[in-house]
Amino acid sequence: MNKSKRKIGFKSLLKIFLISTRLGLTSFGGPTAHLGYFHEEYVRRRKWMDEKSYADLVALAQFLPGPASSQVGIGIGVMRAGVLGGIISFIGFTLPSVIALILFALLLTEFDVGNAGWIHGLKIVAVAVVAHAIIGMAKNLTPDLKRKAIALFALIATLLWQTAFTQVSVILIAALVGFILFKQHSENEETSSQFPITKKVSMVCLLLFFGLLFLLPVIREVTGSYWVAMFDSFYRSGSLVFGGGHVVLPLLEQEFVPTGWISEESFLAGYGATQAVPGPLFTFAAYLGTVMKGWQGGLFATFAVFLPAFLLIVGALPFWDRLRSNPNVKGAIMGVNAAVIGILISAFYFPIWTSSILKPVDFALAALLFSMLAYWKLPPWIIVISGAIGGSLLTFL
Repeated sequence: MNKSKRKIGFKSLLKIFLISTRLGLTSFGGPTAHLGYFHEEYVRRRKWMDEKSYADLVALAQFLPGPASSQVGIGIGVMRAGVLGGIISFIGFTLPSVIALILFALLLTEFDVGNAGWIHGLKIVAVAVVAHAIIGMAKNLTPDLKRKAIALFALIATLLWQTAFTQVSVILIAALVGFILFKQHSENEETSSQFPITKKVSMVCLLLFFGLLFLLPVIREVTGSYWVAMFDSFYRSGSLVFGGGHVVLPLLEQEFVPTGWISEESFLAGYGATQAVPGPLFTFAAYLGTVMKGWQGGLFATFAVFLPAFLLIVGALPFWDRLRSNPNVKGAIMGVNAAVIGILISAFYFPIWTSSILKPVDFALAALLFSMLAYWKLPPWIIVISGAIGGSLLTFL
């Protein structure tokens, strides 16, 4: 009996690893696009979770600091196979871009890949994927006029004031408005999600998160160790970022460029390369760590910058599960889910649309890729390859 349970556990973990690694190899376009890829793979195709559970998980990730898409990926892994499933899911999704950026840092080349046609094609892929995800999620999360109005408010606010503070404020306001408007709302649908984490494990994770956040600067001063200082800088940057990977840029620049740990030129070259690889933007830390301390530094920096996100999502999931089933909290969550749609549309326009659709022919390719995904139901990896080839061909037009 034990043996068979172990076998099932191993198969489940292997499946999580293979699927998350494939997503890590093909998920281009930043955090909003990643949420689209996850939605397509885990909700639409595999039905590992229902629309509402996915939306609630995205809403929680928006509340927490750190890389939202990575936290959603970790959460899905946890729901399938506990904490170990979360770790496996994270490793699979993150490893491809970490390896690519470590290699890029080790073999720092002089040529400019930022203007390559295939990279532009991958940006257009992100347009198709995000549009498809938003349409699918909006049907379920903004079915009535009140929730459409909340989404519109979130869209306008985040477009006019593009700061991390705005995003957090919008979510809090939407939660309050949702609580007032939908307090008496009752839903017939049951959610099938479960988070197999004990309260004890969650409390340890939350204590560890806050303990490291406040103690690391002290240990850094006392020891004067380069490695402790490096860990503290990456950990703090990963702990204080709201709004996704793009927001971590100024924090990391502030930590490492003025101190002379890395030059401005190397910093910007690495950030450009990060845009060209799939997976989470936080893997930029792998490049920085490698420039500073070789491949060991790259792995060390990756661990440090993602650790806060992992501790927070694992620490918060069991409490979130209880809160979202509370009738008094459901209305607030409905408001937040509607606001998330507005935030996604805002991010879809800027920076995804504005940096990708520059000419009519770009829009034509985006329309073709969207049709392949939405109507012909082709798998995302075919869309990615088609986008890269299409982007290369556009350079001849």
